[in-house]
This record gives sequence, structure tokens and C-alpha cells, in this order.
Amino acid sequence: MSKKGLAEQLSQLIAQVSTIVVGKRAQIEDCVACLLAGGHLLIEDVPGVGKTTLAHALAVSLGLRFSRTQFTADLMPSDLTGVSVYERGKEAFVFHPGPVFAQVLLADEINRAGPKTQSALLEAMEEHQVTVEGETRALPKPFFVIATQNPSDQLGTYALPESQLDRFLMCITLGYPDLLSERALLAGQDRREAIHALPPVMSPEQMLAAQEAVHAVHASNPLLDYLQALIGATRSGRWFVAGLSPRAGIGVLRAARARALLDQRDYVAPDDIQAILPQTIAHRLQPVAGAGRGRVEQVRAMVEAVALP
Repeated sequence: MSKKGLAEQLSQLIAQVSTIVVGKRAQIEDCVACLLAGGHLLIEDVPGVGKTTLAHALAVSLGLRFSRTQFTADLMPSDLTGVSVYERGKEAFVFHPGPVFAQVLLADEINRAGPKTQSALLEAMEEHQVTVEGETRALPKPFFVIATQNPSDQLGTYALPESQLDRFLMCITLGYPDLLSERALLAGQDRREAIHALPPVMSPEQMLAAQEAVHAVHASNPLLDYLQALIGATRSGRWFVAGLSPRAGIGVLRAARARALLDQRDYVAPDDIQAILPQTIAHRLQPVAGAGRGRVEQVRAMVEAVALP
């Protein structure tokens, strides 16, 4: 596919999802950049603002096989990965795959399940495979986890462990719609019905090709110097309790390349790093005591203090 054809497809994808999740174009662009970078997405917000709708609209628009699991306190790991059941007719155990064997897995309200079930996703998210009863089974390609999370101060929630938070390339919030967008939601058709009427904008094969195009986006040495300066700032002890891991730094660069591709450029600019940095690192970091800012605000303050190349 030509660069122009890919750019048109991505623009059409964002425009189509924007007709379902109204007034949230910036967040939709972040979601698309995350998927282009081959990462998993965490959406944290209060119930009812469109988290599930956004995930479903993205899956349908990308022509991907979609599976949704409601995480609850009694959800078991086998409810995700699947289980072998003895079938008398075949006189053998037959594996019945769970919902994780989809191209887009929506883990709805992931922090309402216990830690054991949450950790069942770790292998799938990192290795794109699951091991059930001693046998390793590959997951389909592409494979994305889009998880939604309620604020941790709500009843019945369990904080995600740091090891799992680190597997999410991005964490975003949607927030309440503005007045015009909310009026459009109130006056328009039911969003669930509208999603089912969406045509696929891309095929799975085209999505894989777009991910390959992300790898080809150039990152210059001065750009890498800037990224390393930001990573070093997170480890200085001035802003955060502990700094970014090398895996997180690689993820930031992948997301910045995807952002550049969305802007129809074949190189990464410092603006790309700055645009995606809060979404890609804030959920991995804890501000130092007495900072007086939230995680996202602390990241932005750090970015302002680090000189551009």
C-alpha cells in the first residue's frame, strides 16, 4: 500500500470512530497510535463515558474479531484462557478456547477482578500466547488488549500490579463530553446500533502492514538524545520515586513513530514525543512525596524542564 493510501485509510478510521465517540478526536488518535505501535491500551474513567463503546467501534472499524469479557470478583483465569473438556464421543479431552483468542480483547472493568485473574493476561499481553495445561497456544495476529478501569477509589476495585501496568503502552481518560457533543449523543441514534452498521475501514492484513510502516519511521540521533534525556529525568529522583524501565523507553519511541505516521511524516519530531509522553509513562510512575501534582501534571512539568535538542 502507498503512503498516501495508508494515510487516507487512517484518516478515515479516525473520522469513522469519531462519529460514534463524539467530541473525543484527540483520544481516538491516541488509541489508533497505540494500536499501530502494537501496544495494549488502558482506558481509565468513571462508568458511562464511552470506554466500552470506543473499544468496540475500533474493533469493528478495523475488521478485527472482537471479544468482550466483564471482569468480576469471581472471574477465574480459565474463564479467559479456556479449558479442556472431556468429550465422550471423541474419547478425548478437547480444548475450548476462551475469549482471549480474539484479535481485540476488551477487558471491561479489569480492576474489579482479583490479582490472580489480572495476572492471567500477562503472558498473553507480552508474548501473544497463552499456556494452558502445559501446552502453549499462539494468539491470533494482530492481538490487542483494550482494558477499561474504574477509578481506584470506587467500591470493589483492586489496584493493578505494576508489572501489568507496564504492559499497557498507553493509559488514557475520556472525560465528560462538552455541551455540543452531549447534545449530539442525546439527539442521535443508539450508539450500539450505530456500531453494528459501521463498515470495516481496514482489514487485519492492512493493519499488520501499517504496523510494519511504523517501524520504518526514522528517529534521528538528536531525537534519541532527547528521549534519553527525558528517561534520565524520570530516574533522577527529582520528579518520581522510580524511573522508567528500558522497555518503557522503547514503548515511548514506538508510540512516537506511530504518531508521526498519523501526521503523514516519515520521521519522528520532538513534538511527537511530547504529545504521547503523558499517555505512555504517567501510569508507570509515582510522583515524589510533596509534589503537589497528579501523575500527568508531573510528567508535563518534567517535560517543560528538559531542554529540547
